[in-house]
This record gives sequence, structure tokens and C-alpha cells, in this order.
Amino acid sequence: MAWWWIGNILLLFVVIPVVILLLNRVIRPAFEVKAYADDVLDNGVKLTGTLDAVPRLGKTRELTGVARQNVARYGSALERLL
Repeated sequence: MAWWWIGNILLLFVVIPVVILLLNRVIRPAFEVKAYADDVLDNGVKLTGTLDAVPRLGKTRELTGVARQNVARYGSALERLL
């Protein structure tokens, strides 16, 4: 019976605190990883908002090409006048 009480006291004052300590050393980094993952998700969502204009880049390139041709035509017309 005495061994039973010694085992219970040992479990209560040695094993359980060690388990809690080890669990704390595992859980704290897990929460840090979760915070980093939430930060990455938040910044990723913000980044997708800035990429909305990417499909319109083709149209912009086409319009700048047309504008460049018009400027060249205007320059050649000025050259003929002078």
C-alpha cells in the first residue's frame, strides 16, 4: 500500500509537471506557426487585390503601341511642314 502512495506522489509531482513542460514546448511553437500562417494568408489576400489589373496589361500595351504610331505620324507631318 505504501508503494501505491509513493507512486501516486511521484506521478503527481514529477511525471505530470514534466509532461506539462514538454507539452508547453510543443504547443508554443505550434501557435507561432499558426500566427505566421495567418500573416501569410492575410498578405496573400492583400496581394491578390493588387493583381486585378494584370489582365488589362495586354490592352494597355496595345493602346501604347497605337499612341506611339500616332506620335510618329504627327512627327512626320510636322517634319513635312517645316
